[in-house]
Amino acid sequence: MKVLVPVKRVIDYNVKVRVKADGSGVDLANVKMSMNPFDEIAVEESIRMKEAGVVSEIVAVSIGVKQAQETLRTALAMGADRAILILAADDVHTDIEPLAVAKLLKAVIDEEAPEIVICGKQAIDNDMNATGQMLAALTGWAQATFASEITVEEGHARVTREVDGGLQTIKVKLPAIISVDLRLNEPRYASLPNIMKAKKKPLDEKTPADYGVDVSPRLTIMKTTEPPARAAGIKVGSVDELMSKLKDEAGVI
Repeated sequence: MKVLVPVKRVIDYNVKVRVKADGSGVDLANVKMSMNPFDEIAVEESIRMKEAGVVSEIVAVSIGVKQAQETLRTALAMGADRAILILAADDVHTDIEPLAVAKLLKAVIDEEAPEIVICGKQAIDNDMNATGQMLAALTGWAQATFASEITVEEGHARVTREVDGGLQTIKVKLPAIISVDLRLNEPRYASLPNIMKAKKKPLDEKTPADYGVDVSPRLTIMKTTEPPARAAGIKVGSVDELMSKLKDEAGVI
């Protein structure tokens, strides 16, 4: 069984994001970048499936700028077998929209014929949470979102997903698109020997033109602003004063 794992290059989650002075977007100059944490979980899950003998090949794919090679090398160092980079932008500030990403992934699926696509539920830079669902619509495959547990059975995948009321377990027919949540697993660190081996693993470069997909943006970012600063807290001297402030000033009771 072949698994396709899309991965995205984003600002490292430990970095404080800063908005450009002109409000046109987020400043990415000299900022540490890394693999989207949800995608890292997806890579880890595919590797665990391979270690369990369920999966025979893991193909990582990234869509974006040339520097995304580093992200793919990380996936290869973790345990992916080969990678595909689709060069869809020259500027690191250009974010390929979910529909274009889904169309490109659909073209890759047509070429690679995987039985499962495991992806992160969303990217931490734009929080779209749309690519997996759009890809399922384009392929006509079954989908399971927000997965916290995945078990592959004969021709099916049993997925426990996180919902507002708790956990829901569903059974989907393969091939399927599965988007993963934070509690699915704890991604491994790539060892130095595996990092060295990853440099020799195949990494193919493609362009959207190779797949006949137009990645021209349909959305325009009008303005980007930082969230307002939180007001300082206050101390109260008694329970009565606390209740008074919650009732008269905060209006929460």
